[in-house]
Amino acid sequence: MKITFLGGGNMANALIGGMLKQGFAAGDITVIDPGSEARSKLAASYGIQCVAAASELSTAGDLLLLAVKPQQMKEAVAVLHDKLGQALVVSIAAGLDLETLSRFLGGHRKIVRCMPNTPALIGAGITGLCPLPEVSADERAAADRVLRAVGTTVWIDDEGKMDGVTALSGSGPAYVFLFIEALQEAAADLGFTAEQGRLLAIETVQGAAALAAQSSEPASVLRERVTSKGGTTEAALRTMAEQGVKEGIIAGVKAAEARGQELGKLLGAA
Repeated sequence: MKITFLGGGNMANALIGGMLKQGFAAGDITVIDPGSEARSKLAASYGIQCVAAASELSTAGDLLLLAVKPQQMKEAVAVLHDKLGQALVVSIAAGLDLETLSRFLGGHRKIVRCMPNTPALIGAGITGLCPLPEVSADERAAADRVLRAVGTTVWIDDEGKMDGVTALSGSGPAYVFLFIEALQEAAADLGFTAEQGRLLAIETVQGAAALAAQSSEPASVLRERVTSKGGTTEAALRTMAEQGVKEGIIAGVKAAEARGQELGKLLGAA
């Protein structure tokens, strides 16, 4: 499978590194990026072909991965219309819906829309994928193999839920970082050093997430098991409830979804 990346930024870098670890051949990967520094870094790091413009290629290959900013997409893909053939197009640009991408690509219909998140940079991401109906089972498998190089994948057949994916997992790392930040500030208030607070906060979050991942029980049950009646955890959770912590998180996720829908409409009107 010949794969072309349009854009050589951080996410493309993570995907390429993960793909090579999963057995993809460096000779099958090409990156289009106008930045000479980005091209030099990618070529030196991975031994792949890098070009400055799509005009240097005769074809987009078997799979074209769009990794440019959504605001730049329309102009960036305009020169690729006659190079697509039957290529599968995989977009990781946030907010751009499938019909808008198809319009930008001159009516091309072999498209999968994806929403990875930043832990993909260390191979621990989660990506939601949604295809157009014209994408075959084999093409879905090809897209899945590429995105699984940086973590877990989940297929969403209702594109209307992709803004929810963005709100939950795309923006989700920021919510977790905020929680870690709060734990570290509390640790400082309690007299711990910055390093002690960092270690206590991060290891607690990592351990709890790992426990939840390995357990078949709901998070609510795991929470209840830590919460002894009249104990310290109960006191903390009661105060957090009074402050509206859980409700605030849920409201925040819904606000992120609503903003995603607004941005999608703006991008679609371009």
